[in-house]
Amino acid sequence: MNYRHAFHAGNHADVLKHITVLALCDALVAKPAPVFALDTHGGRGLYALDSNSAQRTGEAEGGIGRLIAEAPKHPAIARYLAAVRACRHDHGSAAYPGSPWLLAHALREQDRIAACELQPEEAGQLRAVFERDPRVAVHTRDGYAAMKALLPPRIGETRYNRGLVLIDPPYEAQLEEFDTALGALRDALGRWPQGTYALWYPIKLRRSLQPFYRRAAALPAKSSLVVELQVRPDDSPLRMNGSGLLVLNPPWQLDQTLAGVVPLLAKVLGEEAGAAGRVEWLVRAA
Repeated sequence: MNYRHAFHAGNHADVLKHITVLALCDALVAKPAPVFALDTHGGRGLYALDSNSAQRTGEAEGGIGRLIAEAPKHPAIARYLAAVRACRHDHGSAAYPGSPWLLAHALREQDRIAACELQPEEAGQLRAVFERDPRVAVHTRDGYAAMKALLPPRIGETRYNRGLVLIDPPYEAQLEEFDTALGALRDALGRWPQGTYALWYPIKLRRSLQPFYRRAAALPAKSSLVVELQVRPDDSPLRMNGSGLLVLNPPWQLDQTLAGVVPLLAKVLGEEAGAAGRVEWLVRAA
């Protein structure tokens, strides 16, 4: 794989994804039972927005940079910005947290996290981030294979009935990645049907996503929610015009929380006319 998230850290897609991840974690820890989280494509876990990679694209300026400057009023946005500040307090003013860092930040002492990264160099960086955190196990392995190996989660004598699987692939295979991801989700739901699953995906041409929506709605989950943000019209196959998350078995009221967030993000992060967002059910539990 050639993809390196360091070029894209803190962009509009990260903002949407990470606000959603924190909202999911906060819902999970609202109950006392221990939680297991699996991040299938963890990257390096921590990024420097003053690095050559980040500066070359400047994407963070249109994402976390703009959101910090505007800081629209919403509890979920405030929660996310507080997590970014906490990361910068620990790691410097240009730091930006990846999803494994945010999981570790939001979850508790009794919870456990598995973070996977296939690229050895990135996995080494990820391991260094968590070398003193016994809650986090870093695996240099394919994340889809880890879903088969680690679900249903059991660590020692503890079986985890609640938790989150975050699937955030680079989509180097483009639309073929959806086939792999949906197959992995179907298998995982058979292994751990009560888990919450979140699949991130890019939006270029929306019409090309229609088969994905139909197949996602047919997965054996009790409920399926899509959360999307477009910063430009979805009419070009050559650039990422937005992104979304398919959330299976979302916690109670997640849709209401994010329905208040997405329009604010579209207003602040939108780059052209046509910026928009949506939070809609593909399948709603009875």
